[in-house]
Amino acid sequence: MKKKTAFITGGATGLGRKTAYQLAEKGFQLAINYRNSSTEAILLSKELEERFGNKIICIQGDVANAIDCSHIVEKVISEFTSIDVVIHNAGPYVHERKKLTDYTLEEWNYLINGNLNAVFYLSKAIIPLMRKQQWGRIITMGFERVETAPGWIYRSAFAAAKTGLASLTRTIAMEEAVNGITANMVCPGDIISHWKEKGIEEAILNDNVPVGRQGTGEDISRVISFLIDGKSDFITGSIIPVTGGADVLGKALLQERLSQRAEDRR
Repeated sequence: MKKKTAFITGGATGLGRKTAYQLAEKGFQLAINYRNSSTEAILLSKELEERFGNKIICIQGDVANAIDCSHIVEKVISEFTSIDVVIHNAGPYVHERKKLTDYTLEEWNYLINGNLNAVFYLSKAIIPLMRKQQWGRIITMGFERVETAPGWIYRSAFAAAKTGLASLTRTIAMEEAVNGITANMVCPGDIISHWKEKGIEEAILNDNVPVGRQGTGEDISRVISFLIDGKSDFITGSIIPVTGGADVLGKALLQERLSQRAEDRR
């Protein structure tokens, strides 16, 4: 039986890395895209090949760039002939707190391109391939409450892009259902730094999370793994928060307001 191929953007580190592990374990061949993490991507591909025996390739490219996206897809097809699963994990984020008018045009365009337009660039090339085989799985990444189009102070570009992506994900789901293609968005909770590459068994207790423990990358990768299964075809157009029951956006907004008040007092 021909093995299915999964293409993961931003797959060398963080949540993408943990997802790559999950899918390699399930028998997927992988195309791991990276922008700058060349060393991490190469080491990961070798580790996965040795451990699971699947073909793994690494592809450098910036998904915020339409030309790079075309080259990336061409490379994947030349190596695997088909793309069965796409996980749009890459998404630039500016940690510096900036009001809308403080963004440069370059910063704004890069965030919109990397988080929203990249899905269009890649989908335009990949969905026709999925239509031919009458099967495909598309996963995008969002944030809690993204489907309600919430305001997010100091995160205007990121929030606007992801809100647009939520709508785009649902549109793809409706347009492509007849072709056996599903599209869903996964919204990670407050999973920070090294926890993105950790497993559930490694999670420590955390009283700030209703379920009582720290979220991990495996919490996200397991949801993705379920959504791309052949028997999960009835789930499409869904936006799924994976937060441990925490009010992640509410916490973020409160922290931003407290930070602003502290600055105003100085």
